[in-house]
Amino acid sequence: MLLLSRNGVKELSLTTSNLCYELPSYVFLCLELTKLKLKNCFFKPPLNFEGFLNLKDLFLRRIDFGANLCGAKINLPQLKQLSLHKCTNVYNFNIKTTKLQNLTVIACPDAMLTTMLSNMTKIKCFFVDAQFLEIFTAENIPKWFPHPVNSLKRMWFRKFQLGDVDQLNGALCLLQKSPNLKTLGMHLEMEPRPASNYLESPNCLDCTLDRLQTVEIRYLEGSKPELLFIKLLLAHSPYLQKFTIRPSEASDIQKRLDIAMDIMQFPRASTKAKMFYLNPDL
Repeated sequence: MLLLSRNGVKELSLTTSNLCYELPSYVFLCLELTKLKLKNCFFKPPLNFEGFLNLKDLFLRRIDFGANLCGAKINLPQLKQLSLHKCTNVYNFNIKTTKLQNLTVIACPDAMLTTMLSNMTKIKCFFVDAQFLEIFTAENIPKWFPHPVNSLKRMWFRKFQLGDVDQLNGALCLLQKSPNLKTLGMHLEMEPRPASNYLESPNCLDCTLDRLQTVEIRYLEGSKPELLFIKLLLAHSPYLQKFTIRPSEASDIQKRLDIAMDIMQFPRASTKAKMFYLNPDL
């Protein structure tokens, strides 16, 4: 690592199969890095470390941030893509970035990232675990997004439970703050809790999705909240072009047919919207 730091390494990938190791301190001397991928390690920069000034792509998987950062802010002025997968103590990962375009947060239960979210002025793609949506409350949204996120074009929600009021509210808040959203994707998950009637309220989505063109929903079970949400999207998307649904593999053929017949009868704000109801294995 010392040799690499002295020779201006631009791209670096460090990983171990199982054991979590402490990241070599020389990694933080590789200041010309543009791409960094880390897996299974403790992230502990030196006290005088200010940031990677040239880093554009950062991928972190199974990283433990612990209490090692001591509140220090890491400067990543050129960062455009950030992916966090199964990381712990992410609330200690305090970064400063203003050029971020693609953000992925998967299975990081304590990922608050409040500082970064408040600077998401150029974000284009937002891919998140639906559990992360629970932090987007009515109180937090005005603080983190005082203005619409006009740059956001694509969103994907993973393991989304439409019967979960907190997740649903978070998703609706983000939709209302994304006036130029073109693509929305959802990977649904079975709902262990009672279904919510919140989607039956006429004001649950107080905006028109004027730019939304493509929607894809995977693992549809056909629950009442799921069908109400589809109905809501169709009614609020006047320029929708393609709506793709992939039902759950657990549903039988008759169940899928019944769901399809219900959905096809929903009114559509767009006269050009085409519905695609695919088999689970396609």
